Amino acid sequence: MQPFFITGAIIMTIKVAFIGLGVMGYPMAGHLANKGYQVTVYNRSPEKAEQWLKDYPGNSAPTPALAAQDADIVFCCVGNDSDVRSVTSADNGVISTMKAGSILIDHTTASAELAEEIGIACQEKAIHFIDAPVSGGQQGAENGLLTVMCGGDEEVFEQAKPIMESFAQAVTLMGPIGAGQLTKMVNQICIAGLVQGLSEGLYFAEKAGLDQHKVIDVISKGAAGSWQMMNRHNTMIKDQYEHGFAVDWMRKDLDICLTQGRKIKAKLPVTALVDQFYAEVQAIGGGRWDTSSLLKRLKATD
Repeated sequence: MQPFFITGAIIMTIKVAFIGLGVMGYPMAGHLANKGYQVTVYNRSPEKAEQWLKDYPGNSAPTPALAAQDADIVFCCVGNDSDVRSVTSADNGVISTMKAGSILIDHTTASAELAEEIGIACQEKAIHFIDAPVSGGQQGAENGLLTVMCGGDEEVFEQAKPIMESFAQAVTLMGPIGAGQLTKMVNQICIAGLVQGLSEGLYFAEKAGLDQHKVIDVISKGAAGSWQMMNRHNTMIKDQYEHGFAVDWMRKDLDICLTQGRKIKAKLPVTALVDQFYAEVQAIGGGRWDTSSLLKRLKATD
């Protein structure tokens, strides 16, 4: 396998396809284009691809298969397992046209079983595959500061890593195919507990008559501090929940975590409880609110 040897001159010759221009994929593909890669995009709603072309240099294609044709690397960032299959292994999926030796990288948060399934489909076509879910949310994608958790072959990973660094601050190989998705499950399990704890803390502070801003200023400098606390407390106090990863998507991710937990006999009591709380948020119309809306659920029960 010939390495790309990423330099300013070589970047211009690397052909990249990006499938899925949602809140994450849109800026991720943009960073690749701004770095100088030859980017062709595909999105299920063509209007989004048309808008992307107004913002960034590149091309668009009417199907995933045509977008991936002749690409050296194909990135995918869509919604769930079914969406991944539809743009990779289904008719007009990228695998049907990707050339031997090229690399498919899936940034979707999906199941480990799907990663293994896509890996086998790629192997049959002499295509390399990396499952590479990301963390950092829309803000991280826009600022090029995502964290990428990868599963795949080490040699393939080393080739793809500098390209993924176009939109990421940390890109780490966690193990073989599927390890990236398993690591993302750990990430979501931890976030679920953190956001519920932060919500309860802010709720308690308000009930106790404390200045919530002062409370956060003090405790964020100690053992209670977290990314969620620093980046979400202010909007939570203002009762604003349009600033991050949606509850609907978090429930999708937690279902993946709980399903995998049952498979490997891992007890996840807090994760299961918080998943129920998010179901209650959905029931009061908060499916598109960000995950910090667990605080709004607490207040709704007063």
